[in-house]
Amino acid sequence: MNQSPIANQPSRLTRVDGATIAYHRSEGKAPGVMFLGGFMSDMNGIKATTLEHHCRASGRAFVRFDYFGHGESSGRFEDGTIGRWRDDALTVLDEIAQGPQILVGSSMGGWIMLLVALARHERVRALVGVATAPDFTEDLLHAKFDAGQRAALARDGVLELPSDYGDRPYPISHRLIVEARQHLLLGAPIALNCPIRLLQGMKDHDVPWPHALRLIERIEGGNVELTLIKDGDHRLSRPEDLARLCAMIDALATT
Repeated sequence: MNQSPIANQPSRLTRVDGATIAYHRSEGKAPGVMFLGGFMSDMNGIKATTLEHHCRASGRAFVRFDYFGHGESSGRFEDGTIGRWRDDALTVLDEIAQGPQILVGSSMGGWIMLLVALARHERVRALVGVATAPDFTEDLLHAKFDAGQRAALARDGVLELPSDYGDRPYPISHRLIVEARQHLLLGAPIALNCPIRLLQGMKDHDVPWPHALRLIERIEGGNVELTLIKDGDHRLSRPEDLARLCAMIDALATT
């Protein structure tokens, strides 16, 4: 399962404001699979490329892309917001993906996935969330900032937090925190009734597993399953995790 990225140049979609979204699309049968990456990640990560290889092998359509300010898309990361990244995903769904889709969201991508499904429920066959992180800006970031961090964020506009996944720190903008409050989901029922499958590691220090239980409680539909992986971390990118993810996609595509 641990395959290298498919080596080819991405296609580019130009938004009405001139920004470009880099993406890869594989043609194939429906339902297609569309991957939505995490915060400060890109479409060349192991989950996205493993799913692409898997979908190509089974003849299934697949799309992966980079949000504004991520990877090979245009823009500065610090200028991005949850609403902007949701709109990027909607643009890709509307203009690149074809037919019904299984949306796969990783971490922040799980939040974007839910927002997209609420806006385009008629296009969504099913949802698969990996370490799904709705409302993370408020509940998992801002709520844990101390007084000094909150003051620095308000004063400087950006707060840099250390990352466990690379040398570059996470730049958290004041704009990101404030704008995200327009898109919070866990304070009210979530009107989704499609099949939803959630994968969650119990050793995930970024998105603790009780966060997944909060999400399940808010989803109105009953076809929701949570798989807790006792020794799983935030990435869930081990061969056994990736195999589980691919099997989940196959099961949803044939039901």
